[in-house]
Amino acid sequence: MKKTIVVYGSSTGVCEAIANTIGEKLGAEVIEVAKMTEDTIAANDNLILGTSTWGAGELQDDWYDGVKILKSSDLSGKTVALFGCGDSESYCDTFCGGMKELYDAVEGANILPGVPASDYTYDDSEAVINGNFVGLALDDVNEDDKTESRIDAWIESIKPYL
Repeated sequence: MKKTIVVYGSSTGVCEAIANTIGEKLGAEVIEVAKMTEDTIAANDNLILGTSTWGAGELQDDWYDGVKILKSSDLSGKTVALFGCGDSESYCDTFCGGMKELYDAVEGANILPGVPASDYTYDDSEAVINGNFVGLALDDVNEDDKTESRIDAWIESIKPYL
């Protein structure tokens, strides 16, 4: 595996815990987005980016500066995988929508495919394109019993590209 970093934005600790789980399973460094710089991006071949979703499908607050850094960085030749946390019951019409903002911010990178949306129960999400989420969608609030197996399956699907 090439040099890989997991970068997350978390307000309540759920996305942080998931980022740490992914980092452990991949043997990758994990940092919060507030510590990400253009040098961080330049030093890594693979970026695994995660956010929780807030309000009407918005990014976690710390990501707003992170998105500026992503957009000002050279992402050509970088491989990017995304993951997002959401609540498919209380926010069923914006489930994991924050991932779409990350997806838009990494244009120009090799973005790895996400997971089929058909495996989830929700009403709508901007993070779904052609029947797939743009990354790994997780609902650790209502479907915490599925989190570990979803992470494992996703990691196996992206590992060949990392």
